[in-house]
Amino acid sequence: MSPPTVAIIGRPNVGKSTLFNRLVGKKLALVDDRPGVTRDRREGEASLLGLDFRIIDTAGFEDEDPDTLPGRMRRQTEAAVETADVALFVIDARAGVVPLDEEIARWLRGSDTPIVLLANKAEGRAGEGGVLEAYALGFGDPIPFSAEHGEGLDDLFHAIRPHVEREDVFEEDEEDESPNAPLKLAIVGRPNAGKSTLVNQMLGEDRMITGPEAGITRDSISIDWEWTDAEGNVRPVRLVDTAGLRKKAKVEDKLEKLSAADTRRAIDFAEVVVLLLDASRGLEAQDLRIADQVYSEGRAIIIALNKWDIVEHGAALLQGVRKALDDGFAQVRGIPLLTVSGATGKGVDLIMKVAFETREAWSRRVPTGQLNRWFEGAVEKNPPPAPGGKRIKLRYATQIKTRPPSFVVFGTRVDQLPESYRRYLVNGLRKELGFGAVPVRLTLRAPKNPFVTS
Repeated sequence: MSPPTVAIIGRPNVGKSTLFNRLVGKKLALVDDRPGVTRDRREGEASLLGLDFRIIDTAGFEDEDPDTLPGRMRRQTEAAVETADVALFVIDARAGVVPLDEEIARWLRGSDTPIVLLANKAEGRAGEGGVLEAYALGFGDPIPFSAEHGEGLDDLFHAIRPHVEREDVFEEDEEDESPNAPLKLAIVGRPNAGKSTLVNQMLGEDRMITGPEAGITRDSISIDWEWTDAEGNVRPVRLVDTAGLRKKAKVEDKLEKLSAADTRRAIDFAEVVVLLLDASRGLEAQDLRIADQVYSEGRAIIIALNKWDIVEHGAALLQGVRKALDDGFAQVRGIPLLTVSGATGKGVDLIMKVAFETREAWSRRVPTGQLNRWFEGAVEKNPPPAPGGKRIKLRYATQIKTRPPSFVVFGTRVDQLPESYRRYLVNGLRKELGFGAVPVRLTLRAPKNPFVTS
């Protein structure tokens, strides 16, 4: 059974994201003094005095035309309230009740979702007047609250408990490395590459706010999804849409810096990362920097050319991008390069198929016997050099971990082994043992016994 859900609603800058972070116990949502920071619905697992539920942080409710960006944000907020077990209506006690609060209240009174009224920023005497004004909104006794300082949590617990307490207990799945565990898939790329449009196409609903404006997505949004493969198997996926990553020199805004840091955390969380390119712009230097960041974090990567439905001379473009990728990202060859249309959905199934196959390679453990048979053959075929006439002897290899696959080669004088030979071994691991283009870590280590010599 799905967990009970609590939605947070209110006008911009009343402290909704601070409340969200307080309830999930970590800073997942971006927080800034300016209004309108949150744009998409962000979900997290919350716990309040032993009461567990799913919390949804929504965009600030604004009275704007439905076709504008604030209007599209408002639709997301309305959808969150409709599906919630209870909604927390947050006002700013220091500012008191303003006309937009009254408009939100009128809309909420027509909803079937139970409403709990929170007068946030009520610490000290400055919020007393706003708490009294809140009675006029028609939702009973407002709860004086401070999301910043954690005041009022006990009253909030008693207010939402009747709506979210169930006999079943929801617990987040522990880290599971089995093939049946949800695939943690992050979609990253430059602004306006079409990441949110692609995510909406995958989900089959307008879950993410999209539009012609660059940089609409600010938070990294995690969504549970199920993909059905060609054999009819339902495969669980934890999908993460991220903010666009621009060149660092162009990122001066504090909020954009926070968004970029949030995207980097999303990459670290992921198992497989889809780097989405705008096919009309091809492969640019910033794309290579993002790919290098993903690879440095040890995450498997797929590159997808989006907006393929409007591309002309596709074969030549694909060939050009492949060459530019091989030339500019020389540390690994053969990264999957796919085409997709976020608008039509063509290519989505292939991306998912390759993503699951890539995770399998990223999680692969090679039996010790097979590994050392390959290793002995590789050394015999191409013996290591003998700098200064002194032989470098490589004894054996072992795999120390997966995700990403990591190996240690033991030998003598390994500190003198050239980098080119280490790359020879890594490329052999990829080609001969089925790791493909996933990151492979290789460490060289001398025996601990000081009396072992060549």
